[in-house]
Amino acid sequence: MEIMMPMFVAGGIGLIFAIGLGIASRALHVFIDPRILRVQEALPGANCGACGLPGCGAFAKAVVEGKAKPAGCIPGGEKTTANIADIMGVNAASSEPMMAVVQCKGGRKEARDRAIYNGVMDCHAATLTGNGPKVCPDGCLGLGTCVKSCMFGAIKIDDNDLAVVDHEKCSGCGNCVSACPRNVITMMPQVHKVYLACSNHDKGGHVKKYCSVGCTACTLCVKATPSGAITMEDNLPILDYSGDEIFIVAHAKCPTKCFVDLAKMRPKANIDTKCTGCGDCAKACPMKTVISGEPGERHVIDKNKCIGCGNCLNTCPARAIALWGGLGYDAFERQKRQRNTSTE
Repeated sequence: MEIMMPMFVAGGIGLIFAIGLGIASRALHVFIDPRILRVQEALPGANCGACGLPGCGAFAKAVVEGKAKPAGCIPGGEKTTANIADIMGVNAASSEPMMAVVQCKGGRKEARDRAIYNGVMDCHAATLTGNGPKVCPDGCLGLGTCVKSCMFGAIKIDDNDLAVVDHEKCSGCGNCVSACPRNVITMMPQVHKVYLACSNHDKGGHVKKYCSVGCTACTLCVKATPSGAITMEDNLPILDYSGDEIFIVAHAKCPTKCFVDLAKMRPKANIDTKCTGCGDCAKACPMKTVISGEPGERHVIDKNKCIGCGNCLNTCPARAIALWGGLGYDAFERQKRQRNTSTE
C-alpha cells in the first residue's frame, strides 16, 4: 500500500491539473471567425502592405471586423475584391486601378552630375551624402531603392540610370512611392496615359543649365488645356485626373518634351466627303498647321502632324470628321458624350 500511495497522489494531482486546464480552456477560449481564414486564402499572399496593414493576415482580420473594405487589396484587383465581397456578403465596390509612374526623364544623358558617387548603392544613402551626385535637387538618382521595394518585379534601372516602370507588371501597391527619398515616383489612374515626367521646382533659367528635359515652368501646357485640368504649383504643372481631360495637347505643346504618353498609338482624324469646307475644324485644331483647305472645299488632315486630340470633332457642323486607329473609338465616344452633354 505504501508503494502505491505515491502513484495515487501523482494521479490525483494530474487529474486536478487536467480538470483545471479544461476549465481554463473554456474560460480563456478566443473565438476565431472562420471568415478570416477564407478571406486570407482569397488574397494574393504578397504581404506587400499596400492595404496599409502589416500583411495579408492583418488585412483579412480587419475586413471581417469591418475595419477595412474588400477593395483594400490593391494587388489583388477586381477579382480579389469580388471574392472577398462574396465571403462577407456585401457589394463589391472596387476602386479605380492605379499605376506607378516615374516623374523624371533626366538620366545620365540628359542631366548633369556635380560629383561622382562611390557610396552604398541606395538612394537614401546618396541623399544623405550631400543630397546625391546630381545637380538637379529633385531628379531620379537611379540607384535602385525603388527596385528593391517592388515585390512584383515591375521596376528596373535602365542603361540611362533611370528608374523605369513596367506597367504590365505594376500592381499599384505604392511601395515604390514611399521608398523613393526624392518623391520622384507617384501614382496615377491606369485609364490615363499622359503624365508629367519632372519633379523639379526650379525656375526655367536654372533648369536649362543642368537638364535638357526638365520643366521650365513656361505654362504652355496650362494655356493648351482650357478645361483647367492643369494648374501651376511651385513652378510645376499639376494634372487633375478626375475629369475627362486626356492631356494630349499639353504633351504636344511642351517645348522640353517633359510629358510622357504611354499610349502605343494615337488615333488620327479623317475628314470624309460630307465636308462643306467651312474651316471650323482648322480653327479648332491646337496644332494649327494640321488641317488645310480652301473655303467651300473639302479639307484634308496631315496624318503625320495630327495628335489625335479630337478637338475638331465637336466643331464640325456636318459631322464629317472621325478618329481612325489607335484609341480612336474611345476618344470618339468621349467626344460624343461631351457633345451630347453640351446640347442638353
